[in-house]
Amino acid sequence: MIQSSQQHETLDELDMALLRTLQQNGRLSNVDLARTINLSPPATHTRLRRLEQQGYIRQYTALLNREKAGYDLLCFILVSLQILQAEQLEESHKIIRSMPEVLECHYITGEYDYLLKVILHDRQDLAHFVMKRLTSIAGVARVQTCVAMSEIKCTTALPLE
Repeated sequence: MIQSSQQHETLDELDMALLRTLQQNGRLSNVDLARTINLSPPATHTRLRRLEQQGYIRQYTALLNREKAGYDLLCFILVSLQILQAEQLEESHKIIRSMPEVLECHYITGEYDYLLKVILHDRQDLAHFVMKRLTSIAGVARVQTCVAMSEIKCTTALPLE
């Protein structure tokens, strides 16, 4: 059983089975989902709605193949800011959230302040993104770019046990 530290709800084995199954195939019908976890469709539906309301299920989405969509470059970009003031941080967060190329942005500890996961079409896109968009954010002091040579593992599934 897993207990959420924030909400103090406990997940039982059926909840865990339901979440594991949805992580593998979020398009299953309620009937197929119920059959997979050996529960009636109404009971499965009730559990599913409860898990959604409690925030265990954040959203349903389709995962696209970035290369087929024309995004050949996957980059990890480290960004360091000069001065960390609350207003400046909030403004940089707002700007970064608005950039569609940024798949993820994490405010991190250590030598850098942000770690960005970015997809781009090509090297020219990368140069434009770094030189025109990223460095134009007020307070950006340093940028380090790492281009992914290949993906060894890419998953969205949490290791529920």
